[in-house]
Amino acid sequence: MRHRSLLVLTSILTTGALTLTACGSRDDSAGGDSEGGGTTVVIGVDAPLTGDLSALGQGIKNSVDLAVKTANKNKEVPGVTFEIKALDDQAKPSSGQQNATTLVADSDVLGVVGPLNSGVSQSMQKVFADAGLTQVSPANTSPDLSQGSKWADGDLKRPFKTYFRTATTDIIQGRFAAKYYYETAKKKKVFVIDDKQTYGAGLAKIFAEEFERLGGKVVGTDRLNVGEKDFSAIADKVKAAKADSVYYGGQYPEAGPLSDQIKKAGSDIPVMGGDGIYDPEFIKLANNNADGDYATSVGQPVEKLPSAKEFIESYNAAGYKDPYAAYGGYSYDAAWSIIEAVKAVVEANDGKLPEDARSKVVEAMSDVSFDGVTGKVSYDDFGDTTNKQLTVYQVKDGEWVSVESGTYTG
Repeated sequence: MRHRSLLVLTSILTTGALTLTACGSRDDSAGGDSEGGGTTVVIGVDAPLTGDLSALGQGIKNSVDLAVKTANKNKEVPGVTFEIKALDDQAKPSSGQQNATTLVADSDVLGVVGPLNSGVSQSMQKVFADAGLTQVSPANTSPDLSQGSKWADGDLKRPFKTYFRTATTDIIQGRFAAKYYYETAKKKKVFVIDDKQTYGAGLAKIFAEEFERLGGKVVGTDRLNVGEKDFSAIADKVKAAKADSVYYGGQYPEAGPLSDQIKKAGSDIPVMGGDGIYDPEFIKLANNNADGDYATSVGQPVEKLPSAKEFIESYNAAGYKDPYAAYGGYSYDAAWSIIEAVKAVVEANDGKLPEDARSKVVEAMSDVSFDGVTGKVSYDDFGDTTNKQLTVYQVKDGEWVSVESGTYTG
């Protein structure tokens, strides 16, 4: 799931992602802050813009906004202006479904970036698919979304051809985390907890299976409710189980207090989670008890990528109130994927947007390939990113620090 213009990223990007031509919809009204002219293409954004996860949602929205402003500033397509339409799902599936319906009803929307949460995405996918509208999530990690509910049995089936994502799946993230915990951190007895949600429960299950396959032991399991704050009973179970570590499948609003209470209950052991806890808010909510805790997150640290230098500079210069957070670069690349696809469709139609633009954009997405903020951006036969990189972070002196990047190789 979650957290973190371009003038030019690199010399490669000058002719690639940042200089993409993208084109407009059937609306003849100009929009945005560019001088693009008569045709408007809207890129929808769905994310939690309010509530506990708003720091991540705002980073997603702002990064898409930056991509749109970059396209307009560079006048990538003469006579075309890009705009964004951002809707708040509050991390709730019901709100996400309503937002999907709203975005589908706007004929100028040719692609949507989002959502943050896998559970929210499940409520939106069919709405987009029925309308033939491209969806690109920068944060979803549940394998069910792209490979079907029977992926664990080897029965891989793509549910919706309109769905794409720039974040890698929990199949890789969970196993990558288990391997690091067991082989590098030398943890042998883990207590596994999840929040009962699509993302958290799925990630915890994949982690636990791989941890045991490697030779580790799951000494206990428990579940909590989203919004819960008192985890004293779980903390006592962790201590009684004599676990040397905890793995949590969920997000930072619960993970922070959970880590704090586990330490205060007398267990001086680390808590590890997925990208759902990789945010400065986790450290704040842990009340200075997060040092030593771990998180995995998609890709490599954006701050260390040469390809992201101009993105970071441009984002900071734009004066956005909220940071781009963990998903900023992936959100920018998701938006630019849509721009790439629209560009291809327009170029194939003598510089004009065809009447069946949405379906043509979906088809073009499969061939999208460019050097983006987060590295090479392209999609496989399931709509999953071909970039399988992940990073392990650890809290040291009150800050997240990257300790290892790589991918799961079995």
